[in-house]
Amino acid sequence: MRADGATHAGSFDLSYLGCLPDIYVAASSDEVELVNMVHTLAQIDDMPTALRYPRGQAYGDLEMPATPRFLEPGKGRMVREGRDGSMAILSCGSRLRECLKAADELEKLGVSITVADARWAKPVDTKLIKWLATDHKCLLTIEENAIGGFAAQVQEVLLNGGHLDGQGRPPVIFRSMMFPDRWIDHDVPYLQYEDAQLNASHIVDKARDMLSRAGVKAEAAQASAA
Repeated sequence: MRADGATHAGSFDLSYLGCLPDIYVAASSDEVELVNMVHTLAQIDDMPTALRYPRGQAYGDLEMPATPRFLEPGKGRMVREGRDGSMAILSCGSRLRECLKAADELEKLGVSITVADARWAKPVDTKLIKWLATDHKCLLTIEENAIGGFAAQVQEVLLNGGHLDGQGRPPVIFRSMMFPDRWIDHDVPYLQYEDAQLNASHIVDKARDMLSRAGVKAEAAQASAA
């Protein structure tokens, strides 16, 4: 497949589909999830569905399911559970592996990160979102989409659930990573993600800024003097 152009990167899918009523919108994180989601959406015949799938090559290091599995609409999954309640990253789409790389780097800095896969951009998993916001000081969403997509759906849950009010407990520190408000130039996907600042190093930088605001230090351990 050739490189993506500015108007052919699917940058607005979750925004214009998410505002439609009575539709399921799925976003797969890897080839296994893609197989299961195609199977799932093929079983749904009473409403429109849409699938946002990764372009390019599969990772190739995952065991493919012998039999596809039906995924409950609006139900995400925990991928990695942190130990200290400092921060959760909620990924929608194929940035999940970059989130896990970022979590590995933050682990080296003494911070244990929770990572979850939303699976669905609509309906979102409200139970998962509320738990992440309640049990963590910081919540970061990441998606391959322009403004008005998955993050807007999550923010609606947080606002209506009072998680940003600061009544009775500190509000969760909430941030989102998405495509910038400009056209992304024609290039291979990795460089487009680099331009959009959605790769692991950028996630680490965003996370460290959020953790700092929460009073959590994310610093490499200093070698003790001999």
